[in-house]
Amino acid sequence: MAVEDVARYRDVLGTPLPAGLPEALLEPVRDAAGDVVLRFARSHGPFTAEMLAERWGLGRAIADAWLTRLAESGRLIQGEFRPGGVEREWVDADVLRRLRSRSLARLRHDVEPVTADALGRFLVSWNGIGAERRGLEALLDAVEQLQGAPLPFSVLEREILPARVADYEPAMLDTLMAAGEVMWAGVEPLGDRDGRIALYLTDHMARLRPPVARRVPEGTAGREADIVAHLDSRGASFFAAIHEGTGDGFPGETVDALWDLVWKGMVTNDTLHALRALVGSASARTTRRAKRAPFRSRRLVPPTAEGRWALVHGPRATTASATEWSSAVAHQLLARHGIVTRETAAAESITGGFSAVYQVLKAMEDAGRVRRGYFVGGLGGAQFATAAALELLRSMREVPDTTRTVIVSATDPACPYGSMLTWPAGGWAADIAPLGGRDRDDAPGDARRGPTRTVGSLVILVDGFAAGYLRRGERELLLLASATEPTRSNMTREVARALVRMSASREDGRRGLLVADIDGLPATAHSAARLFIDEGFAATAMGLQLRPRA
Repeated sequence: MAVEDVARYRDVLGTPLPAGLPEALLEPVRDAAGDVVLRFARSHGPFTAEMLAERWGLGRAIADAWLTRLAESGRLIQGEFRPGGVEREWVDADVLRRLRSRSLARLRHDVEPVTADALGRFLVSWNGIGAERRGLEALLDAVEQLQGAPLPFSVLEREILPARVADYEPAMLDTLMAAGEVMWAGVEPLGDRDGRIALYLTDHMARLRPPVARRVPEGTAGREADIVAHLDSRGASFFAAIHEGTGDGFPGETVDALWDLVWKGMVTNDTLHALRALVGSASARTTRRAKRAPFRSRRLVPPTAEGRWALVHGPRATTASATEWSSAVAHQLLARHGIVTRETAAAESITGGFSAVYQVLKAMEDAGRVRRGYFVGGLGGAQFATAAALELLRSMREVPDTTRTVIVSATDPACPYGSMLTWPAGGWAADIAPLGGRDRDDAPGDARRGPTRTVGSLVILVDGFAAGYLRRGERELLLLASATEPTRSNMTREVARALVRMSASREDGRRGLLVADIDGLPATAHSAARLFIDEGFAATAMGLQLRPRA
């Protein structure tokens, strides 16, 4: 003990003192017991009388008497402060004030809105991107989370599903459809050779489809009306039966009418072969073992009309009320995004917009099933999330020590940029003006403008931040990292490495990559070219080329 405290401990505990101490230090202390107890209190959190007695070898009654006297004089506070306590506790007033201050700071930090890159990390993890799950069970989980979302079919089997299921092959989805587990419905056409579709678990389809989708759209007449009447009376039918049952005409007219009904959301097929033929998605990822020699059909059926066609909602299909539909959609949005905002509903073009599910989410909040708050900075104030989603979101607040880079489709629900969040401004080329607000995912790209959610474009997310954007055609690259170093160089290296891994993972015939432009400049003349060359790209007359590797 400090020599100036010897008299205090002598008077309280009877401690024998060594000889030779100055007389000035041996004067009696007025309230030695109070001083010793307060010194103990100032260096501890809430404590019990037993803890004080054990520290100084005192009797329990003596410790209680000293603590009670100090509490009556206002120098200590008594109460129940620690969780799980079963007896009276004591704490110094200044210590309790510091505990309260730090607890409030911790709570404020927990409820502070996270940044855009934290939301990006959250959505990547929430959607299982890069989780290396395999098999039909993983595919069913992915479909269950994605069901109802309008997804371009040209990228569904090439980018969206393989990002969630490591060993995905088109035959896996065919197996689930043949087993009656999964159905699909058209949403809208994208040109002549593509369109958005929505996948559903069979038992969930009736609840998730909006009530208006079950009505025959106005203007449905002629061959379309004949096809609807035929399928309504005969049930699921092959193309030959449909063509024969709808009167005279050319087969091409029947095919066109079928696809018009598909994009109106009225007719579906029990396989995806017709869609694959329409889109020409022969490049969908398949293993060499899964490839089969083509056969010569014995029927005169166009490839875009293969399979059995049926009404999405049959004459005896169970219908859900508007309230049931709103509740089902609200639960599905929470399952897909974890956090539901006005921007979420707008990005998915929900019938009726955010107001269609707002009352349901508010009722869920009143029942304690979801929480409402300002969880993500830069988004609207009405944000709803489940407890599990909030816990995961807050765990993503800090940038991890190990960098995680993934490549997702620009139209993937796991990519929040361009829908929930604005695109980063970037810093490599000052003359590139990114699109300011949120954009529609079918907005046309412009070589001198920023990124959009264009079908076929790819986004490279580095720890949740959109560090790179590869336009459709994979020849134009935008680098979106900030202009500050070393962040700019580190993220650019991660973009280059991700492109190398993407090229190497593709099947034979698609390996290799040629980046002709970066930020609107010739790739080899860009200041980031040296970083790409370090990662394996070669400078050529056409740009930065990544040659095929095994």
